[in-house]
Amino acid sequence: MAWLRRRDPGFVALRRATRTAIVMPAMFALGVEVIGNPMLSTFAAFGSFAMLLLVDFTGPMRARLQNQALLALTGAVFVCVGTLASRSAGLAAVAMAVVALGVLFAGVVSSALAGATTSLLLAFILPVSLSAPASAIPDRLAGWGLAAGASLVAIVLLWPAPERNPIRAAASTACRALAERLRAEVDHMLGGAAADRDEAIARSDAAVEALHTTFFATPYRPTGLSTAARTIVRLVDELRWLNAVLAQAAPHPPGMQPDRRACAVKSAAAAVLERGADQIDAPHLPPDELHAALAELAERLGELERGATVVAADGDAISALDPGFRAQELSFVVTQIARNVDLAAAAERRSWLEQLLGRRPAGLSGPLASAQERAGAHVQLRSLWLQNSVRGAAALGVAVLIANLSGVQHAFWVVLGTLSVLRSNALSTGESVLRGLLGTTVGFVVGAALVALIGTNTTVLWLLLAPAVLFAGLAPATISFAAGQAAFTLTLLILFNILAPEGWEIGLVRIEDVAIGGAVGLAVGLLLWPRGAATALGRALAEAYVESARYLAGAVQFGLGRCDAGTPIHPAPTDEAIEAAAAARRLDDTFRTYLAERGAKPVPLAEVTSLVTGVVGLRLAGDALLDLWQGAIDDDLDRPAARHELAATSDEVIRWYRDFAASLTGGGEVPTPLDHDGAADRRLVAAVDGDLHGADSRAMATAVRVIWTGDHLDAARRLQAALAGPAQTAVAQRAFAPPALPLAR
Repeated sequence: MAWLRRRDPGFVALRRATRTAIVMPAMFALGVEVIGNPMLSTFAAFGSFAMLLLVDFTGPMRARLQNQALLALTGAVFVCVGTLASRSAGLAAVAMAVVALGVLFAGVVSSALAGATTSLLLAFILPVSLSAPASAIPDRLAGWGLAAGASLVAIVLLWPAPERNPIRAAASTACRALAERLRAEVDHMLGGAAADRDEAIARSDAAVEALHTTFFATPYRPTGLSTAARTIVRLVDELRWLNAVLAQAAPHPPGMQPDRRACAVKSAAAAVLERGADQIDAPHLPPDELHAALAELAERLGELERGATVVAADGDAISALDPGFRAQELSFVVTQIARNVDLAAAAERRSWLEQLLGRRPAGLSGPLASAQERAGAHVQLRSLWLQNSVRGAAALGVAVLIANLSGVQHAFWVVLGTLSVLRSNALSTGESVLRGLLGTTVGFVVGAALVALIGTNTTVLWLLLAPAVLFAGLAPATISFAAGQAAFTLTLLILFNILAPEGWEIGLVRIEDVAIGGAVGLAVGLLLWPRGAATALGRALAEAYVESARYLAGAVQFGLGRCDAGTPIHPAPTDEAIEAAAAARRLDDTFRTYLAERGAKPVPLAEVTSLVTGVVGLRLAGDALLDLWQGAIDDDLDRPAARHELAATSDEVIRWYRDFAASLTGGGEVPTPLDHDGAADRRLVAAVDGDLHGADSRAMATAVRVIWTGDHLDAARRLQAALAGPAQTAVAQRAFAPPALPLAR
């Protein structure tokens, strides 16, 4: 058990395998021994595999049952359509390709759909590969229906899985660790021990890293279309960036008197994070404490800003306004975190009827709009998800065509062989083919020996079926892909010798079919985007930086239109924000595939992660600027000097990121990070000095926003130092290939 626990944390694979080992033989026996219908028995057996072994929905039991029922219903439709298409080899191949493309691509919309991909494909592969007239549909549907009903009962009664949401738990832990870090920093500023602060920093770094690891632990985004799931997953980027903001903050100089108002803001931010963690852990509790903590944070921030403005009017504006900017930057991210926690909790508190009617908290789009947004981000050939979907659809369609035209005995084994070996690059696919053939051969040898010893004694075969199914469910997760193929081959030998004793020869057919299916998968993998995720990752990184920089530039232009009457009004950069979010989503999915690919990585994973995280910082800088200026009150003053300084700084920063993006895909050397331009800071302050010293409160508030806009651009500049080193390593190792499409817009 200790060995199994190490390889199967939480016994997830054991739970699935045990359920299947109980249900599948029972359904198969019902079809063979009681009903006496081989077709029904086959669909009952493979339906049990599909709905119990190949999928494991998470979340509350009600959500699991809903997803399981939808899987069963969709599978029933696929059984009907697949049977109708099975009579023509050409039609079957086209139908397989179309269905596979839809199923594979739909996984980008929801983790539930992504997790059910193999089950849905099996529901279509089986009927479309076994040619039969329309009159066979009732028997096939009956078998699928038996498996579906049994699966619904099994997930409730047979070792029901505890409700688990690793992202939620990790986000709560990270919130508490970051709150502890803020309190430790305040304590240190007021004279506390540096060791306590350092320990709190180490714990927050570890908690955020654990959240990051959990988030990227699956090859698809761990979020569904439910309101709560969509809001909780937003916290991942925000908590990672909050940790980065705290890490970039200048340390408190020894011996200098602490700014009490800045300390109060940090303490209030810590309280918000703590109340947010409480709300994540217990979403059904009233949000009053979280709302009160947010109000307290806003009040403390206002006090700091008013005090900093007074000091700026009387003395050094740069030094006086810097604590205010740091507090504003911190408060913006913490407030965004709290708002998303509040939305998630509000969604959880909805009644069953409100959820059924689709009533959702204000500020969130509906599931359909969210699905369109997610899918729309990948409807372009440079999307790795779309490339993998097209590759998979082509391979399965060709496999169905070849299996039908060649007249092999068990055509669906060919298609299953193709499905099992397909990977994101040709090299990994080739390795999977070899391991699959090796495992199948081992399974054939073991199964042939058993069949030779047992002969036609089906009683012994029935006794061996459940252990074989249990091993087939456990082996891929706890041993290897090859062991899983061996176990599955052994299970098939037992199944088909129970149906119609054919002896060990059926194992040779299985090896032949797997070899054909593997060859199809390898051929398609060599023809369609064979280089895999490493090439796509460089392109996705470059695109994400280009689009995020464009969004940041749009946010600056929006601010310039609000601070200077001589500048044309610029609309909020809504389109740029959408494009930046879409590019970030493509990067996220590409990075997951890169992590899942086998083989050595030329660049240390920590450095690649830094490049991915940098996109988050650049986008959130744009968000912060947009938030800063959307609340501004227009005045009629011209500030051409301030406009010129901000525009020049913005152009320089944006140009650096565009050059940086090009360097990631072979478009030149990595640019040297920009140095801090103190003279530009002084010129910007001088440009609004009159407003800071004037009596017009609106003009003074606008002047402060102008200076803070320069600070936000400087934050984007400071980020460059953390990106240049990892990028230089990637370029030196030729980790990313030249882009296939131009990046400039």
